Amino acid sequence: MDLSALDVLARWAHFIAGIIWVGHNYSSVVQRPSWQPLSAADLNDDTSPRFQALLNREHGFFRWASVVTWCAGMWMLWQRGWLPGALTLQGSLAPLGLGVWIGTLMMANVWLVLWPNQQKVLGLKPASVEERLRCSRRSHLSSRTNTMLSIPLLFFMAAGAHGGFLFG
Repeated sequence: MDLSALDVLARWAHFIAGIIWVGHNYSSVVQRPSWQPLSAADLNDDTSPRFQALLNREHGFFRWASVVTWCAGMWMLWQRGWLPGALTLQGSLAPLGLGVWIGTLMMANVWLVLWPNQQKVLGLKPASVEERLRCSRRSHLSSRTNTMLSIPLLFFMAAGAHGGFLFG
């Protein structure tokens, strides 16, 4: 497979995985505009409708979509020779680099904050009911943080290709 075919594959992987990842954040906000904390009863009864709804929403695709999006984006920057300039925010690569740093922060948030807390809420890791309730709030705030960060992320990604000269 030549590099042009890999580039097309990376672009599509970045695009589709990005839609899944960011789309999950937005759908979470749209479907649950006002967060209501879980109760101890919700966590004590695995058959409660609220717990089942939470469990059904947790499918894992969005976590792996973050990895695919990030890896494909980094590969494309590396392949073009833009990675050092983007990471150091140099010239016209600065807006793209800001998008890279925001995306990196978002992916770290998914894997290092959101997922460990969700594992406790879902009962995949041992935790007391009180700790699961605290983790429910943390995972909610972590998800909403990523949703808000996706706005400047998309702006800087677009500015890199459509207006980077403004930053040069």
